[in-house]
Amino acid sequence: RRVIIKASIVKLAGKGSGAAIAHLRYLQRDGTTRDGQPGRLYGPDDDTVDDKGFRERWAGDRHQFRFIVSAEDGTEYEDLKPLTRRLMARVEEDLGTKLDWVAIDHFNTGHPHTHIVVRGKDQFGADLIIARDYLTSGMRERACELVDLDLGPRSAREIEASLRAEVEQERLTSLDRSLLRDAQAGIVSTARGDAFDQALRAGRLAKLRRLGLAEPVGGTSWRLAPGLDATLRRLAERGDIVRTMQREFTRRGLDRAGTDQAIYDPSAPDARPLVGRLIGRGLADEHADHHYLIVDGIDGRSHYVAIGKGAGLDIVPEGAVIRIDPQRADARAVDRTVAAVATANAGRYDIDAHLLHDPSATQAFAEAHVRRLEAMRRLSGNVTREPSGQWIIAEDHLERAAAHEARLLRDRPVAVEILSSQPLSRLVVADAATWLDRSLVTAEPLALRETGFGSEVRDAQNRRRQWLIAQGLAAPAGGATSYRPDLLSTLQRRELLRVAGQLSEELGLSFADPAPGARIEGVVRRRLDLVSGRFALIEKSREFTLVPWRPVLERQIGKPVSGIMRGDGVSWSFGRGRNGPAIE
Repeated sequence: RRVIIKASIVKLAGKGSGAAIAHLRYLQRDGTTRDGQPGRLYGPDDDTVDDKGFRERWAGDRHQFRFIVSAEDGTEYEDLKPLTRRLMARVEEDLGTKLDWVAIDHFNTGHPHTHIVVRGKDQFGADLIIARDYLTSGMRERACELVDLDLGPRSAREIEASLRAEVEQERLTSLDRSLLRDAQAGIVSTARGDAFDQALRAGRLAKLRRLGLAEPVGGTSWRLAPGLDATLRRLAERGDIVRTMQREFTRRGLDRAGTDQAIYDPSAPDARPLVGRLIGRGLADEHADHHYLIVDGIDGRSHYVAIGKGAGLDIVPEGAVIRIDPQRADARAVDRTVAAVATANAGRYDIDAHLLHDPSATQAFAEAHVRRLEAMRRLSGNVTREPSGQWIIAEDHLERAAAHEARLLRDRPVAVEILSSQPLSRLVVADAATWLDRSLVTAEPLALRETGFGSEVRDAQNRRRQWLIAQGLAAPAGGATSYRPDLLSTLQRRELLRVAGQLSEELGLSFADPAPGARIEGVVRRRLDLVSGRFALIEKSREFTLVPWRPVLERQIGKPVSGIMRGDGVSWSFGRGRNGPAIE
């Protein structure tokens, strides 16, 4: 009996620990048990394990191991816990050490499976090392032995039934692999094996013909389409995606009958940004930790969007309005600057050369270019740093940078922007600068369809327009609507002053309203997600202020910062720069 085990080694250094915590939490999400309830972690002796204790134990570990165990006949097990515990006991015997592990069973797909997370330490506190051969085959053989003991060897009848089921499947099957092995110049024959084998081949080839992947060429011979295996894998992936979308709709009680469903492809030459409402989020590949989003688009269709590694994405509440932008494998502006500096300096780059090349640049601006080179060296190995600290920049640096971006696209094929963390229904009468307001005053109106979410947005825009007119912020004008030039700033200020008053009572501090050109100083306390957008709370000894949030502030929470208020943003300075503010 077959058992599939996917194994991975995850580094915990740097951001790895945070990603591991997010992964563990996600494994316990809603709807993973047979009755649709949240999953529960268990261990060698307990059916319920507190993940906090496990996270505390792995603090300081260099790595951890993750396994996904899926028995082909997993549906025969009422409970997978005994099988998992016996498997891990066998693994401990093989490795000669006790293991610190937790597991969780998932029944939310057609194949019940178990996720196992193992600390990267043995019972003596040393780094746990597992041979590659054991990860790729030894552990799987142990699992197969246990399933064979539980269910007995597969009978001839079971094997025949399994093969018959493959005939009509729209995925790459063992029958297809057999056909590909026997093919000579793309030609196969049904006249092989006994009568049962011939019937299977004939039935499968007939199915492939209906899919446009095989054609008869006379007698018992058939020609297979080039790329047959890749095409069948894509068909299987699409089928899995459609089932995933239907499962998400059913779980949320959403009726999408008659609604077009699409798979968002950011690599398509004509790929455009997608705006819509988030319906749900899940794991597309639990082994690689790749996530997906289900989005109700303003184009009236429901979209499946693969977003790659999801650990770095902010938590987006269901119902939020988001924008998806395709990422391209192109060299960045920072790469072009590095190439220009190197060209003027005999193929070398360092901070001093950058500041001489561009006197208007700041120290921190140049340091950002060094961080880019460090990332390329660490992840791609296609740039070289000398012991002196100088970087050797090749003549084809821009091509290497584009190749580096192409590798990154596998983990982040799209960029996700939260347009409104509040659902559409709450924006109509919100006394704040909302996404609806921005969509009304923009020079490029949204391309709304009269179906699905597009219809809902148009209706919400009409009701918001009437609210703005009642507030004196807009007025009818010859069949259209004119909006006050300061509409957005007025609404944003209303919300800021209202929130500032609440925070003033909570903190016991007075609110300092920053004017353009004012110096901002204090400690970054936290991020505030308001309807008008994200703001940072900067606290001093007797007062606080609210300024527009920048992602770079995430690393500064709890630290003192300073900057200059400029228009609708702040030029921040984190440490001393040679020429003024460090972050523009």
